[in-house]
Amino acid sequence: MSHNSFGHLFRITTWGESHGPAIGCVVDGCPARIPLTEADLQPWLDKRRPGQSKFTTQRQEPDEVRILSGVFEGMTTGTPIALEIQNVDQRSKDYGAIAQQFRPGHADITYELKYGIRDYRGGGRSSARETAMRVAAGGVARKVLGEGVRIRGALVQIGPHKIDRSRWDWAQIDENPFFCPDPVAAVQWEEYLAGIRKSGSSCGAVIEVVAEGVPPGLGAPIYGKLDSDLAAALMSINAVKGVEIGEGFAAACLTGEENADEMRMDGNRVVFSANHAGGILGGISTGQPVVARFAVKPTSSILTKRQSVDRFGQEVELFTKGRHDPCVGIRAVPVGEAMMALVLADHLLRHRAQNPDAPMSAVMPRN
Repeated sequence: MSHNSFGHLFRITTWGESHGPAIGCVVDGCPARIPLTEADLQPWLDKRRPGQSKFTTQRQEPDEVRILSGVFEGMTTGTPIALEIQNVDQRSKDYGAIAQQFRPGHADITYELKYGIRDYRGGGRSSARETAMRVAAGGVARKVLGEGVRIRGALVQIGPHKIDRSRWDWAQIDENPFFCPDPVAAVQWEEYLAGIRKSGSSCGAVIEVVAEGVPPGLGAPIYGKLDSDLAAALMSINAVKGVEIGEGFAAACLTGEENADEMRMDGNRVVFSANHAGGILGGISTGQPVVARFAVKPTSSILTKRQSVDRFGQEVELFTKGRHDPCVGIRAVPVGEAMMALVLADHLLRHRAQNPDAPMSAVMPRN
């Protein structure tokens, strides 16, 4: 299996399966002399860790990350950084009944058709368990970006229920189990998701990720666009079925006058009247916040019986045992943040390599 790596100058390669002994990744291209310890990475993993509320899978994984290489005396050395997390709470027996059956909505059938073999224990490599290593690597990327860049994610929709953006409050993110910036919606979601969970079903979600402090100039024309790389990064997350930048699909409802982010001068700085573009024009960052959203489908593992087929071509009726998220979108929030960080760190290093003397702020020369 190829294509387990992501990025160019700042590049990660992940490895491991859901029910294997461990998962891990190698971060290549991290500059030297950046302070880095496990304590810098663990808070981001704790945000994603399963079993923290009744609305996520009850699999109990501490997700304690170990740095195996690339760091000496608390500083990166410029060599590959190897990260590892032990799997400690696998229940492979839960999947014995479906070893020969293909679960609807899962990658079982495609892995079987492509490779002729699959790890049926929790989906193996196709499991969202792999995303823990993206979050760990994203912690390294945040160190590369520095404290001037702030990346935050929020759940803005669960099922058909959206937040009221007039009540958006970033401080609420840590006050509820949904990473929800709207305290009223969070209460409503709790009742809705409790019903979904009780029925043994699942629902989808929409996550918004905002990166503030991103310097202008990141990205390249045509095939190295910042937004195209960001879209690819977010689409690579398990269960993601749609991505939009800035206004996204809503831009189709706007007029040219409404959609254009008008500009003016504030001293010798360029300022924008709005941010419909999501901080990216022509594939290059403008200096405004980079805004992206992605849609996550309902968790495919549900308790309702469904029709499918097995490896022998027989039609079967199955339901999935085990511990699963009624809404996988909740724990996708820190994963989306990590992918944003990975893309921005890669593009920052690429920009410095090609344009070492370019200004990193939206300042225009004035006569």
